[in-house]
Amino acid sequence: MEQKLKVGILGATGMVGQRFISLLENHPWFEVVVVAASPRSAGKTYEEAVGGRWKMTTPMPEAVKKLVVMNVNEVEKVAAEVDFVFSAVDMSKDEIRAIEEAYAKTETPVVSNNSAHRWTPDVPMVIPEINPEHFEVIEAQKKRLGTRRGFIAVKPNCSIQSYAPALSAWMEFEPYEVVATTYQAISGAGKTFKDWPEMVENVIPYIGGEEEKSEKEPLRIWGKVENGQIVPATEPKITCQCIRVPVLNGHTAAAFVKFRKKPTKEQLIEKLESYRGLPQELDLPSAPKQFIQYMQDDNRPQVKLDVDYENGMGVSIGRIREDSVYDFKFVGLSHNTVRGAAGGAVLCAETLKAKGYITAK
Repeated sequence: MEQKLKVGILGATGMVGQRFISLLENHPWFEVVVVAASPRSAGKTYEEAVGGRWKMTTPMPEAVKKLVVMNVNEVEKVAAEVDFVFSAVDMSKDEIRAIEEAYAKTETPVVSNNSAHRWTPDVPMVIPEINPEHFEVIEAQKKRLGTRRGFIAVKPNCSIQSYAPALSAWMEFEPYEVVATTYQAISGAGKTFKDWPEMVENVIPYIGGEEEKSEKEPLRIWGKVENGQIVPATEPKITCQCIRVPVLNGHTAAAFVKFRKKPTKEQLIEKLESYRGLPQELDLPSAPKQFIQYMQDDNRPQVKLDVDYENGMGVSIGRIREDSVYDFKFVGLSHNTVRGAAGGAVLCAETLKAKGYITAK
């Protein structure tokens, strides 16, 4: 058994940081050896720093309880202890960009859950089943940063995971126009119902910045690597509304699609069910065996029944039917803090390790 890679989690006390810790418990390739957070948490044990704010349904892993929290701003000190880091820091975008580059320049790869670098031209933003070839821009990024092994890679926004995978499976039919409405869980805001009682029995028709991300990020994922940067695709045009709903975990999307080459419903379902990517070919530890499932019942997918499909790493699609204005419509569901956040980043790190980008220092 080769030695596990040593991992640090930046922003370890927040909800996504906690999700990283729960997903990495007993991981076959990675071991959490450093938890880093703001100066106010530094010096406490992880258990003390989180206190009563542990938001996962599973207990805090024993292995991290007694780890002493390091100051995330002491970049050299944290970097010296680890082979790579996951980033889930809660800072302004400018601060995140600066700190993630600082870690990369210590020759420490950064796999980020944050949005700050999603539009940096030479930073790959990857759903590993869809666009792993975008990791090629890392070589250009390393030249810019002046590093040998340090770089930044990011995963996209949680809101797009419930509809972009289906559209990816259907690319040969040339989707060119999409209307999507997402119904987003409160954990996407890092909250539980205990923290956010006004969300009980409530719907809020606005999530800051989310609609722009939902419309533009899929186009970057479907883009091409040219001259050491990602050039976004121009189609399909997407318009989106993002609504906060009283659900703890799970983003649902209702989407309408126009195709240049009109498929049948049966063809659409077949493409979803046969869709496989590099994580499935490589049998990566966090990869779902079946990335996308199609559900025949009219009342599925449902958050309560289906959000944990493939341990939260799979996407559920249902209700494909012809539409009177668009060609087809469908409903999608994905787990926003597993596939949409920490789990998606872990799968990116596994892909980067498998491709030789992340190695032991």
